[in-house]
Amino acid sequence: MHRRLAIFAHRLLTNPNPLRPFSTANFLYSEPSFRKFAPNGVASYRLLSFTPQRRRAPDPDDPSNLMREDGVSVCVQMWIENFREPDRVLTNLSSFLRRFELWVLAYQKVCADETGAYMPRSAIQRSALEDLLALRNAVLDDRFKWGARLDFYIKSPKDKTDYKALSKRKIKEILTTTQPAPFQDKIVQEVLLMILEPIYESRFSDKSYAFRPGRTAHTVLRVIRRNFAGYLWYMKGDLSTILDGMKVGLVINALMRDVRDKRIIDLVKAALVTPVITSKVDDAAKKKKKKRKYQKKRVLAEDEPKPDPYWLDTFFGFAPEEAEKAPKWGHCGILSPLLVNICLDELDRWMEGKIKEFYRPSKSDVIWNSPEGEAEQGNTSWPEFVPTSGPDKTRKMDYVRYGGHILIGVRGPRADAATLRKQLIDFCDQKYMLKLDNESLPIEHITKGIMFLDHVLCRRVVYPTLRYTATGGKIISEKGVGTLLSVTASLKQCIKQFRKLNFLKGDRDPDPQPCFRMFHATQAHTNSQMNKFLSTMVEWYRYADNRKKIVNFCSYIIRGSLAKLYAAKYKLRSRAKVYKIGSRNLSRPLKERKGQSPEYHNLLRMGLAESIDGLQYTRMSLIPETDYTPFPSNWRPDHEKALVEYIRLEDPKTLEEQRSCIRDQGLVSPQDYISMLVWNYKRNSLLVDQLSSVESNESILESNQHYLVGSSQDNNNHRVKEEEENHERISAAQI
Repeated sequence: MHRRLAIFAHRLLTNPNPLRPFSTANFLYSEPSFRKFAPNGVASYRLLSFTPQRRRAPDPDDPSNLMREDGVSVCVQMWIENFREPDRVLTNLSSFLRRFELWVLAYQKVCADETGAYMPRSAIQRSALEDLLALRNAVLDDRFKWGARLDFYIKSPKDKTDYKALSKRKIKEILTTTQPAPFQDKIVQEVLLMILEPIYESRFSDKSYAFRPGRTAHTVLRVIRRNFAGYLWYMKGDLSTILDGMKVGLVINALMRDVRDKRIIDLVKAALVTPVITSKVDDAAKKKKKKRKYQKKRVLAEDEPKPDPYWLDTFFGFAPEEAEKAPKWGHCGILSPLLVNICLDELDRWMEGKIKEFYRPSKSDVIWNSPEGEAEQGNTSWPEFVPTSGPDKTRKMDYVRYGGHILIGVRGPRADAATLRKQLIDFCDQKYMLKLDNESLPIEHITKGIMFLDHVLCRRVVYPTLRYTATGGKIISEKGVGTLLSVTASLKQCIKQFRKLNFLKGDRDPDPQPCFRMFHATQAHTNSQMNKFLSTMVEWYRYADNRKKIVNFCSYIIRGSLAKLYAAKYKLRSRAKVYKIGSRNLSRPLKERKGQSPEYHNLLRMGLAESIDGLQYTRMSLIPETDYTPFPSNWRPDHEKALVEYIRLEDPKTLEEQRSCIRDQGLVSPQDYISMLVWNYKRNSLLVDQLSSVESNESILESNQHYLVGSSQDNNNHRVKEEEENHERISAAQI
C-alpha cells in the first residue's frame, strides 16, 4: 500500500498530466477542473493530501467574546433578583465578579469621572479591554493589591507616565507622599458597589436616608413634617465619629450577615487592612505664603474634566453639618458609605423594635388611635389637637437617621426619653464600642427649637374656630387650641454659611462683601452664575415654612455683594450708583456711558453685545410658596416602586387575580378583548375577500356582456356589408 502511494506521488511530481491514464481519475475529477493544477505538481499533491479541519472554538480570553450582554441589563437583573428574595443569604457572588460586562461598565463610569465625558462601549480601545481583562483575572486569582503605586494592570487614559523610566528620586516621592487613588482601584470599587448595593438596598431599614439612592435631605424633612407632629421631647445624637473609621472585625461581621462569599469578603477586608500612605503637611510651610507673580490661565486638556462652576462650588459651602462629612475607609473609596449603612443598619433595626415596644395608644387621642399607630395624620397644614397632660395620653416614638446623625421624637413623659437614652448608650457601647454620654444625646423640649439639617423644628400654637351642632340642632362656634409642627429654615445658620464663604461680615447687622472671585468675569457671566446659585437655594429651602423670607435674605446678600464688586471693578464708588446705572436687578451694562456708545438695546439687536440676565428674586412676590404637598406614609423611591411593581406583575397569581376580578365585575378581560379583535379582523378580511370575489365575478360578467354585444354588432355590420355587395353584384349583372 505504501509503495503504491509512493509511485502515485512520483507520477504526480514528474508527469504534467498524470491523471489521464487512470480511469479512476476521470471518475473523481473532470479534466477541465483539474487542468489548472496540472503544471504544478506540488499544488496537485497538496490538493489531494488536504484534510478538512474543525472550526476553532471561541477564545475564552478574548474580551470581545466575553461581552455578551449590556452591563446595565446585568445590573437590572441583579436588582430584580434581590428585591424578589430580600431575605436570602448569598453564598456565590463570584459569578457576578466574573461578568466582564460589569467591569466594562465600571470602566466607563470611572472614565466619565476622570475625563468628564462618557465613553461608549464601541469607543473603548482593544488594548484597554485586554488590560481590563487582566485586572479582572488578577482579582479572581487573588493577585490584586490595593493601593499599588508603580505596578498597574490598567492605567487611566490621562496617565501618560512611563513608570519604568522614572528616576529613583521620583519613585521615592511617589512611594512616600500622598497620591490619589489608583485608577484600577476605582474600577474594583465600582464593581463591588454594583454587586453589593442591590443586595443591601432591598433589606435596609426605611429609617435611614443618607448615602442611599432616591433618598435625600428633603426626604428627611418631609418625613419629619409628617410623622413627628405632636412629639414633645426630642433627642438628637451625633455618631459621626463612626464615619472616621471602625474596627475591621465589626465591619466584616456586619457584612457577613447577608454575604458569605469568601472572595468578596477578602477583597473588602484587604481594602480595610491595607494601610493608606499619607504625607504630613508641615505647618510652617502652610503658614508661609509665597507672593506669586501674575500667572496665565491654565488651559485644560482635551480629556480633562472641567472644574465645578462657581455657583455649584458656592452651594457646596452651604452643606449642613449632618451632610458635609463623607466616610472614607481605607481603600474602599465609594464603597465606604455603603459599609457605613451596613454597620448602622443594626442600630436602625434595634430602634424599630423599640418603637413598637414604646407604642401605647389612647382612645381619647385623636391623632393616633389605631392599634398599629400608623393611621393617617391628616393634612399637616391643619392643626392637630393633642392632649398635653394627664395619664390618658398616647405614648409614641419615632426615629430617623441621616448618616451619622440621629433624631428621636418622643411623645410621653421625659422619664421615658431618659430611659431610652440610657438603653441607646449601652447599645452603642456594646455594638460599636462607642462611648456616649448624656451631653452627646441631649433631651430637649419642642418649645426650645430643634436644629436638624439647618432647619429648626418648633411647635406653633394656633387657635382655630370650631363649629359643631348641639343636641337641639343649634350650631355652636368655639375657639379651640391646636399645635402645628413648624419646619423653619434657620436664618442664623444661613448667616453663618454666608460668612464662611466671605459674602458678608457681622451677625446682628450683616453687611455684604464684594465677591472678588468673579472680578475678571464679564457682567453677563457673573449674573448667570449667581442666578443659578439663587435657583439652587430656592430649591434647597423648598419645604421651609419661611421660604420666602430666607430666599429674600439670600437675594439681598448676593445683590449687595455684586453691587460692591461692580462698584470696585468699574470705579463707580458706591452701590447706589451701580443700581442707578444697572437698574435694581443689575441687568443693564455698567460699561455704557451716555454720548460715547450706542444704546445697549441697539447693540443687542444688532448682535454686537452680550445679553445680560438680571438677578432673580429681587422682590418677595417673585419667590415661590412653600411646598406643602402631602407625604404618603408608605413612601418609597421611584426605582423601588418600579421594581416592586414589576415583580408583582411578573407573579402569575397577580395575573389570575386580575382576571378573576374582571370576570366578577362583568368586564372583558384583555385576553378576551384581543381574541375578539382577532376574530373581527379575520371576519372582516373574509368579507373583503368575498366582496372582492363578487366584484371580480361581476367584472367578468360585464366584460363577457361587452364582448357578446360587440361581437353581435360586428356580425350585423358584416351581414349588412355582404348584402350590399350582393345587391351591387346583382344590379351590375342585370345591367
